[in-house]
Amino acid sequence: MSVAAKTSTTRSARASRSRLALRRQVTFWLMIAPAVLLFSVIMIGPLINMFRVSTLDWRGIVKPSTFVGLKNYLRLFQDVHFYRALANTGIHLAVTTLVVLPVSFMLGFFLSQRPAGYRFLRTVFFIPGMLSAPALAMIFLGLYLPDGIINHYLRLIGLDNLVHVWLADRGTALGAVIAVDLWGGIGWYTVLFFASLSNVSKELYEAAQIDGASYWTLIWRIAFPISIDFFGVMVVLLFLWVLMGSAQNVLLLTGGGPGDSSLTLGFYLYRQAFANRFLGYSQTIGVFIFAVGILGTLLVRRITRPRFIS
Repeated sequence: MSVAAKTSTTRSARASRSRLALRRQVTFWLMIAPAVLLFSVIMIGPLINMFRVSTLDWRGIVKPSTFVGLKNYLRLFQDVHFYRALANTGIHLAVTTLVVLPVSFMLGFFLSQRPAGYRFLRTVFFIPGMLSAPALAMIFLGLYLPDGIINHYLRLIGLDNLVHVWLADRGTALGAVIAVDLWGGIGWYTVLFFASLSNVSKELYEAAQIDGASYWTLIWRIAFPISIDFFGVMVVLLFLWVLMGSAQNVLLLTGGGPGDSSLTLGFYLYRQAFANRFLGYSQTIGVFIFAVGILGTLLVRRITRPRFIS
């Protein structure tokens, strides 16, 4: 075959591959177009609208709105209640992250070793995640009431000086709310870590034990580095939950009080929107939470990215 014929054949093959690649791309976009459209309507549209509403002075859905530009943002950074909510959210996030994730990881590792009764324990750990927020609130109200279980046992053992009205005390209200997330979160994340760690080869642990590795070493020197990426995902989920989801516990237990002692960003957004009817200002808080959520997620994912991935 001549050089010209070979060149022509090569060009024809390249053109055929290009047409095939183009058809595949067109088919791909046609197939995902409904999903992209649905995502845009459900997620992107409301997100853009949140930024738009944050520039309005709007006192209710049926009332007219007025464009105020950045006035709501200037108000936000002069709002002492916002800074208290920010500080409380930071405390909530720090305590929850430092307690829930390490404890859950160790319990998840323990269950992944398939000890006797691990199926029963897995079910027990998962039960809090199956309870609704009002059900959890009722459980903890039974603990925190002046004549509730905690105060009853404190009096029973002679520690009357430790008796509190836990939800009405500025010093304990935030801690009482955080305790709900600790109780529910540890079991939930334990089951998730169990599912992830169950995929790690048992031969790896056995080889480390032959070399003299302790149980602690197996957890933090072997299992943890292997599952660092999944651990990062769990940090992100917990981080986003504290920012917004935990507001329901504040609503049901303390209403942000007494004073602002248990006020969090998520609940402050709710209060401004539905109690005070400052819809524009509430969405300004939402924009701030969104920005913190994005930055926090990117930071966590960067820190927890497996080092062997370039």
